[in-house]
Amino acid sequence: MAKETRALVSAPRKQARMSIIDSVRKSLVPIHPEGYVFIAGFAAVSFLLDWLSPTLGWMGFIATAWCAYFFRNPPRVTPLRDGLVISPADGVVSAVGFFLPPAELGLGAEPMQRISVFMSVFDVHVNRAPITGRISRIAYKPGLFLNADLDKASEDNERSGMVIEAPSGRFGVVQIAGLVARRIVGFVKEGEQIGVGDRFGLIRFGSRVDVYMPSSARPMVAIGSRAIAGETILADMTAGVAALTFKAG
Repeated sequence: MAKETRALVSAPRKQARMSIIDSVRKSLVPIHPEGYVFIAGFAAVSFLLDWLSPTLGWMGFIATAWCAYFFRNPPRVTPLRDGLVISPADGVVSAVGFFLPPAELGLGAEPMQRISVFMSVFDVHVNRAPITGRISRIAYKPGLFLNADLDKASEDNERSGMVIEAPSGRFGVVQIAGLVARRIVGFVKEGEQIGVGDRFGLIRFGSRVDVYMPSSARPMVAIGSRAIAGETILADMTAGVAALTFKAG
């Protein structure tokens, strides 16, 4: 009888512990494999600094935690309606308007609708496809490392772009290195089919992604809007849809 009583009492405790463990597991965000070597390097330097000085060691461990945070790779829930253009990056919308696309993409010499998303060093840097289609071109161009938030960065900074052929037209997606970013990593190849929301690349340590769209695209965001890669609707290609207006508050 006593054993049965103890079992009845301990069961809720076990369930509570399992619930806590399950909650912790769900709150942990996966780390992209590209970050493993950097995190290991930060950790090794932190242990060395800790051997020299506990204060320096703590600073190193904080930097290591930030590095792991930077390379987080959270799952996303992507809208799948035809005609939607989804944000390729986490960050703040820094430009909405018509701009000339990079010459290396071969998208022509006429301005195209462009929406730019600026990523700070605290944003997720895994980039996702804004639309479903076939990757017809990938072009890399070396350059400078100016502040990616500046419009001049579109022309002068190191960048990697791709062209996606979709039923609604041709789209250009350009990853732009920034003041701190020194490496653009791609996960896809020319000729591949890519789905909206699929991961296609990563930029290390602060940067920007530009999306060039046909003129029929109607922006659904404004400068200063917060975007989430794979989830936020940047624009709508559906005929008859009007661009949204916004107010700050």
